[in-house]
Amino acid sequence: MAKQKYYVVWVGNKPGVYSTWAECQEHTAKFKDAKFKSYSSKADAEQAYKEGWKKHWGLKQPDAKQKQSTSRKGSTTIDEEIDYNSISVDVGTRGNPGPIEYRGVNTQTGEVIFAHGPISKGTNNLGEFLAVVHSLAFLKKEGSLKTVYSDSRTALKWVREKHVATTLERDESTQEVWELVDRALQWLQTNSYDNKVLKWQTQEWGEIKADYGRK
Repeated sequence: MAKQKYYVVWVGNKPGVYSTWAECQEHTAKFKDAKFKSYSSKADAEQAYKEGWKKHWGLKQPDAKQKQSTSRKGSTTIDEEIDYNSISVDVGTRGNPGPIEYRGVNTQTGEVIFAHGPISKGTNNLGEFLAVVHSLAFLKKEGSLKTVYSDSRTALKWVREKHVATTLERDESTQEVWELVDRALQWLQTNSYDNKVLKWQTQEWGEIKADYGRK
């Protein structure tokens, strides 16, 4: 059984402390630059709400039973923080499948670094995949080791495996997106990179900075 969580909304339609994710989303989903975070106890949530978002937003709360976690490289971390020296990506869709577009933004400022689309027909995950690879190619060209954030676990898996597992058929209507996907896969096969490619923790940090606000 999932543990009870409490959600602090500092900036949203109705700031406060809520006991369900649905309530939190109701007041933040379509609110630009909403700031909210989850806590494992009501007391911690109420204290954080009183202290304000500047002291708490952007920090992931450590689990009460497991204060430390080990990364893939073996280093131990106590708290996970947003790496603001990064690019955050997101996809905008009009149906899934349907027309898609994607962009990458400066995580700190929200400034748009690149954007592509609309693409006539694709899926949310393919758009996220293309956005991540676009970021990696852009950063390699710039000689930058900035982190890349995406909120799509599926897209991140495809990037790691250099393979997409989608049911979107190849036909005339999807030719455009498949040409881009094939090019992205070719890039992954022929290039290496040292950039971290990480999952954006939406429940703790709020909507990713590149969000199109179409949920």
